[in-house]
Amino acid sequence: MFKALRRKGPPPVVEQRNIHLSGKEISFTLKRSGYRSSISLRIDDRGLTVNAPLRASEKWLHSVLQDKAEWVVEKLDGWQSKKAPPIFWAEGARIPFRGEEFLVTLTPRSRGAAPQLHGEVLHVPVGVEAEAAQIEKAVTLWYRNEALRVFEECVAHFAPLLQVSPREIKLTAARTQWGSCTVQGVVRLNWQLVKMPLHLIDYVVVHELAHLIEMNHSPAFWRVVESACPDYKQCRAELRSYGVAE
Repeated sequence: MFKALRRKGPPPVVEQRNIHLSGKEISFTLKRSGYRSSISLRIDDRGLTVNAPLRASEKWLHSVLQDKAEWVVEKLDGWQSKKAPPIFWAEGARIPFRGEEFLVTLTPRSRGAAPQLHGEVLHVPVGVEAEAAQIEKAVTLWYRNEALRVFEECVAHFAPLLQVSPREIKLTAARTQWGSCTVQGVVRLNWQLVKMPLHLIDYVVVHELAHLIEMNHSPAFWRVVESACPDYKQCRAELRSYGVAE
């Protein structure tokens, strides 16, 4: 017998809209899908997203948003307060690294040379007249190299404690996760995590290594995490303030 192929439906219809909620004008993304039967709201670092059935009426959309108006405004304000101030990529910029702030200084351009951290100053060899994009590119590459180094040091410390051996450590730039682990033993860690305090880096590493023992979030999993990171609950709460999932 032949297995019936599932017909793919049309892609979601996406619109950018504005609405007045609790005295504020709110911008949001409306995604309509033929597979949905209800309306849901999601708020993250990109703002408010409304997922709705393809043929949801304007009256229904408006009613749901007005019913949730106070919640939406409160959550959006909370996200705004958590956002790190933008970095202006120029001489004297201040950047986060391992939970501390460091100063960027531009040094004469040197082909093949990488930024070097001396004390509390990161020397970036892109030339004193470098444009913002060049500075950001050089610092981002430095971040990624440092992230891999820091993560590998953490894994080398915690893997023996948990009696696990990950097959590979990889960097990721996922917008919605600090880390992940596959059944094949590949641990992926978000390079932006290297900006966070060391105890939070340790927690995420322990969290992902624990999945090599328990590929779930069961009570048994959290006992494994707690064995290497006793204050994991506090770390989880702290991480939530940065708006990215574990």
